[in-house]
Amino acid sequence: QVQLLESGGGLVQPGGSLRISCAASGSGFRINAMGWYRQAPGKERDLVAAITNGDSANYADSVKGRFTISRDNAKNAVYLQMNSLKPEDTAVYYCYADVILSNLLVREFWGQGTQVTVSS
Repeated sequence: QVQLLESGGGLVQPGGSLRISCAASGSGFRINAMGWYRQAPGKERDLVAAITNGDSANYADSVKGRFTISRDNAKNAVYLQMNSLKPEDTAVYYCYADVILSNLLVREFWGQGTQVTVSS
């Protein structure tokens, strides 16, 4: 019904920047919150940032001041601008969306993940 496709991951040096994107496709749905989680090897999946359809955002303490989440409701897309990247930001980043389906059920959808590696 709804698919989330991420793009923009890759390898970046410490202190560098990267922007990752996620777009939802499908039909007959509306999106409430969207956001990003990340999972490093051997660790749990943790929230990085989330944004409501009213553009209210919240961030993990570890990324405040360095990462910025934004969305384009017309494109059903969410973006994460990551600046001043650190090696500890290395992880697979997953996009998620809280979706209201055409039958008014609410479901959470996830992208397949995009690898972000911060290394010199």
